[in-house]
Amino acid sequence: MTSAPAQPNPGQPASTQPASGRFDPATADLRWQKAWDDAQSFRADDTSTKPRSYVLEMFPYPSGRIHIGHVRNYTMGDVLARYKKMTGHEVLHPMGWDAFGMPAENAAMEKGVHPGGWTRENIANMKAQLKRLGFALDWSREIATCEPEYYGHEQALFLDLYAGGLVYRKESAVNWDPIDHTVLANEQVIDGRGWRSGALVEKRKLNQWFLKITDFADELLEGLSTLDKWPEKVRLMQENWIGKSQGLEFRFTLSNGVTLPVYTTRPDTIFGASFVAVAADHPVAQAAAAGNPAAQDFIALCKQGGTTAAELETAEKLGFDTGLTAAHPFTGAALPVYIANFVLMDYGTGAIMAVPGHDQRDFDFATKYALPIHRVVAADVAQADAPFGTEAEAGDGILVNSQFLDGMSVAQAKAAVIGRAQAEGWGEGKTVWRLRDWGVSRQRYWGTPIPFVHCEVCGVVPVPKKHLPVTLPEDVDFSVPGNPLDRHPTWKHVDCPQCGHAARRETDTLDTFVDSSWYFLRFASQPADRPFDPEQIKQWLPVEQYIGGIEHAILHLLYARFWTRALARIGKVDVKEPFGSLFTQGMVTHETYSRVDPANGQPIWYAPGDIERSGEGATLKADGQPVEIGRVIKMSKSKKNVVDPDDIVARYGADAIRWFMLSDSPPERDLPWSEAGIEGCARFVQRLWRLFAQIDAGAEGRDKTLDRKVHQTVHAVGQDIEALGFNKAVARIYELTGATEKAAPSASRTDAIRTLLLLIAPMMPHLAEEAFAADGLGQGLGLVADVAWPAVDPALLVDDEVTVAVQVKGKLRDTLTVAKGTSREELERLALASQNVQRALDGADVKKVIVVPDRLVNLVV
Repeated sequence: MTSAPAQPNPGQPASTQPASGRFDPATADLRWQKAWDDAQSFRADDTSTKPRSYVLEMFPYPSGRIHIGHVRNYTMGDVLARYKKMTGHEVLHPMGWDAFGMPAENAAMEKGVHPGGWTRENIANMKAQLKRLGFALDWSREIATCEPEYYGHEQALFLDLYAGGLVYRKESAVNWDPIDHTVLANEQVIDGRGWRSGALVEKRKLNQWFLKITDFADELLEGLSTLDKWPEKVRLMQENWIGKSQGLEFRFTLSNGVTLPVYTTRPDTIFGASFVAVAADHPVAQAAAAGNPAAQDFIALCKQGGTTAAELETAEKLGFDTGLTAAHPFTGAALPVYIANFVLMDYGTGAIMAVPGHDQRDFDFATKYALPIHRVVAADVAQADAPFGTEAEAGDGILVNSQFLDGMSVAQAKAAVIGRAQAEGWGEGKTVWRLRDWGVSRQRYWGTPIPFVHCEVCGVVPVPKKHLPVTLPEDVDFSVPGNPLDRHPTWKHVDCPQCGHAARRETDTLDTFVDSSWYFLRFASQPADRPFDPEQIKQWLPVEQYIGGIEHAILHLLYARFWTRALARIGKVDVKEPFGSLFTQGMVTHETYSRVDPANGQPIWYAPGDIERSGEGATLKADGQPVEIGRVIKMSKSKKNVVDPDDIVARYGADAIRWFMLSDSPPERDLPWSEAGIEGCARFVQRLWRLFAQIDAGAEGRDKTLDRKVHQTVHAVGQDIEALGFNKAVARIYELTGATEKAAPSASRTDAIRTLLLLIAPMMPHLAEEAFAADGLGQGLGLVADVAWPAVDPALLVDDEVTVAVQVKGKLRDTLTVAKGTSREELERLALASQNVQRALDGADVKKVIVVPDRLVNLVV
């Protein structure tokens, strides 16, 4: 079995090794990487008439080193891209750098270097590492988001969205990172701390630029139903983050005559309300604080917390009694009104109806301040007076202790309360969203300058597109914390483009998630005079296969979906969903090694390279003394349980590490790193090399069983790669290798060896190229990178032989290999003729023979 032959390539480098020698990755890897570069093997052709395939892994931040997680991620995409090329597709498989962000500024402050120099040096290092792994990348389309050639187009798109009414500026409460001195989006605050610095986030009021992502809430939610090739977990996370809910907005009348609007998603629990709470910024709170130092101090305390839902859930619930009461709309009961730290002005109306029995935050607050906790939902009527434990009960049930609602389901009670409120004129049903508009202003230097000017005469004025890009100044000072652009002596001073008067530039820069919200469009089309050509975008988008970590489920993936839809709304692109299929790979893990520091009781962590393993134990190479072996966890610099890909490539070659990344674990699960595992992969590379040396072009005769095995393997491996089931493909290749090694010399065995070479080409491309250049396998036919995937004979995909089990008294005594469809009579005859069966019968009479065609013969004695 052979593929369609490639055209001769006079520029193909000759192999420097005889096929019978040992494969030397140290020389072969570099030789074939250069050959691919010289031939521009992986450069996508926009004019091609082949079917398109856009394969993309989430581009990396240039931190300075590629880590093992990157290697796994990019190996998966690389195998798919190479396979797609072999199956006749025009493949776009690009690479770039998510190059703006705080780490570069932190490096500038710590090391006294410029962020640009630090970033570009890191890019050069990481690019060299990626090339050393032999990835089939189109480097002609490489982009770095920190270059004006990229962010100038981003500024133009931002102005387009502004003209389309999707960008605005307003004062709002923000999450302020006191270490990084910048605003954070809600999604960038994890457990109340900045996602990069780890500092406790504070609340501040600042003028900020926003993108109207809430205008797209409905279609972002509805669009999830079309993403059937996305993980269900990711779709659910986005659905919950968008957070559509139906509820009731109604008005309390306060004891001072003021009307207070509140919103609740649980109007069914209205008879369980025992207090009302307002945000620290609410007018009711501000009025209560006038002339009241205690209230003023409490409001100041509230501003020290973050603004995310996660932090509101976990922070200690604190309140200040305003002395006001609110009249319950049904009972008239006077409910105390508190200023509370877990209520935010930007959520709902900035005021809530608190039902402690059925909301945990309200429960915690009521417990702290000894407020009533009423049960109004129970499993059944008998539980109407059941006491609460240590937590609220937010589940379903029937209404109790709720007058006219008693006995209703939660859904029925919601509808009944909304109906009464609307009929009586004190409230109305309303849909609300958890999603908030995306605040994109960041008070930092190393980011895309926001292209606006502030003029005292004209106000906020967009920079004309002919003046783009607005580039960052090079002469910046990081000796003082904060944004260097804000204190730059000249850069921020500019004439107003509208009236010519002295004005100042916007000194905030864009959130780096803006940079990654459209980079996949720029990869697909790169005209110099505009961000992209919509006709080329239509040819390549949506991305056929996108690969990246689950940690980007909300931040990057939601923003990218929004940005694409926003550009579609203003007529820039004709696509709404950027990623057709999404795959979230597992992490690469490693055990940890440590000792307790006697000076402070804290662990001292050691790198795997510092450790000598012996049986179940481990010692430190430096002193031979034992270390503690810890759990297998995600590789991290802090725990030092990282493996340097460069060291592995230098020792075993690129193909061995690529093969290891694809072996054993399903790609969506974590992959434990194992020295024994990588050594085994390196041995398999040499095993294949020895098998390739056994090619016998003159061999004759066919081995029908081997032919069938070869065609079935080709078919199954192709399906596995398409489904990203790489570990399954690897297992099948192992099986075919074993079957080929055991087969007697024949034309079938020669074809099997040639086929194996092509099957491994997407996974172990250097080995494949080296073998293909050897006598008898493909010498003179060009590069394996240009060869077609092996063809499959459908007739050989169906087994025409089966293995039939033969049982005596219910125990397996023999097996028969027979033609599929063999008759019952013939199966019975063959079973009785078996020597193993006769020995088992030992002269006993056979009373009955049960035959299941193609499966079983059972002899009853």
